[in-house]
Amino acid sequence: MLAATLTPEQTAAYLRTLPAIRERCSRVHALAQEGKLQYFDYHPEQEDAAASFCINIIKRDFGSNFASIPPHGRWRHLDAGEPRVEPLVSEWKASPTPPSTKEICRRLVDLFLTSVLLDAGAGASWSYHEASSKQSFSRSEGLGVASFAMFAQGFFSGNEANPHQYTVADGLARVTVERTASAMQVSASNPMVGLEGRTSLLQNLSTALKAGPEFFGPDARPGGLVDFLESQSTVDTTGTRVVPVAALWAALMDGLGPIWPKTRASLGGVSLGDVWPCDALKPAAVAEGDELVPFHKLTGWTTYSLLEPMEKILGWKFEGVEDMTGLPEYRNGGLLVDLGVLTLKQGALAPSFFPDPSSGIPRLLPSHPAIVEWRAMTVIELDRIADNIRSKLGLTREQLTLAQILESATWKGGREIAKEKRPSTGGPPIDIESDGTVF
Repeated sequence: MLAATLTPEQTAAYLRTLPAIRERCSRVHALAQEGKLQYFDYHPEQEDAAASFCINIIKRDFGSNFASIPPHGRWRHLDAGEPRVEPLVSEWKASPTPPSTKEICRRLVDLFLTSVLLDAGAGASWSYHEASSKQSFSRSEGLGVASFAMFAQGFFSGNEANPHQYTVADGLARVTVERTASAMQVSASNPMVGLEGRTSLLQNLSTALKAGPEFFGPDARPGGLVDFLESQSTVDTTGTRVVPVAALWAALMDGLGPIWPKTRASLGGVSLGDVWPCDALKPAAVAEGDELVPFHKLTGWTTYSLLEPMEKILGWKFEGVEDMTGLPEYRNGGLLVDLGVLTLKQGALAPSFFPDPSSGIPRLLPSHPAIVEWRAMTVIELDRIADNIRSKLGLTREQLTLAQILESATWKGGREIAKEKRPSTGGPPIDIESDGTVF
């Protein structure tokens, strides 16, 4: 066992890497195949139906033009209802002193990273009304459109005279709960889950930007990542700049470390972030940390979201993308439960975890071992369903990437099946108590 040969500090470092997510989640999946999970029964015979369900959605929305499927990323939510990102870029290019291509990309990274940090579940009651389009948006799209407006108005930069210039640490340091609530139209009649936690992340981001000049540059802005990654890149024989995904991952893990609540797990004195103990792994644990499962969902979501503008605007190519996993969150995980790939074991959860017994929906903290099992199974099942989809369509991984499947099938499918089964709320089959910092 890998961890048995490592010190706690080395294990902590390993658990913060991208490959560790798939490896540790695979351990949980192996237990599921043996019927040894505490909270879930695994039904692999339902995977084929889940893949077919996803294929129907892909074909409905994209026909057979699979190359047109965009990758999973924040860009989709920022453009909810109508294009916003490209018009903003065009506006910058048309200004009297147009920014360089690299600066345009820096600005988009400023926008995208800050927007992702605001993307924790807002609850079913909140929505955002965009005056210019006269449209209202909820959930991820609402948070995306709201954060776009905040960026355009200088909320993150503290520079109303030049609001698009960039997101900077000093601007974020001035963020308050009251200002965030006003910008996101939160009120007694439009309540948002996790407002305080969301604001805290923005304030902590200010600290992180100042503490990581090697990643965020002298201006202490997210866009400084562009320059850091350029320093980690090479140029291939075609003149294309090639950047290791591992470099972006490490920069986000190390650079954003200060934003996470201090209550998260630690090992060897290292704060681990989105890493949780799985009770089902404890009987086989040999070394300290063997029972811990990393997810780093926000870092994964951020990575997917930042790859797209750097690829589109700068023409960069990222290597090592195959190490990226599916995202262990409630839409992807909800798809598995709603389609019967996973079922909660009868009586595994006490009645106290069901606030409304008639709904049959439990409500659990992110740290609950049932949530840890659910998320771990989601990571591996997304791989398996993606392979099944490709097999049925006769496509390779290059022709239909995991990021495209997340965008066109599993995340979207999880939302659609939830709305079909629970039309009044569209919520997931298992509720996670969100504080605005759990994604």
